[in-house]
Amino acid sequence: MSQSKKILIVDDEPDMVEWLAAFFQDNGYETIYAYDGFDGYEKARSEQPHLITLDISMDKESGIKMYRKLHESEETAHIPVIILTGVSPELKGFIERRKQVNPPAAFFEKPVEKETLLKSVRKLIG
Repeated sequence: MSQSKKILIVDDEPDMVEWLAAFFQDNGYETIYAYDGFDGYEKARSEQPHLITLDISMDKESGIKMYRKLHESEETAHIPVIILTGVSPELKGFIERRKQVNPPAAFFEKPVEKETLLKSVRKLIG
């Protein structure tokens, strides 16, 4: 049997982390999590997940800063990132216009429609 794909969930809302972890696990994925961008980046480096879901607005270190660090590091630049945020859609345009980093693999506003999210995850990592 093949090893399940690993998803790193980075969000400062424990309820959202719990919901995403249960949802991904129910669909055959292994999950790990972090509650801020600093810990999320460290886990991305050490765990090498197949995919990262990333909130933008977090205390300690924002998702924007973590996203930039992911792309600056050869260890993590290859990991697809899905942004899940309650921040307005204008942020998507802002991120996509940044020349320093590639746009995220996908962008969803909270509350996220779970079947659309799952379809995106399956397209990115199987």
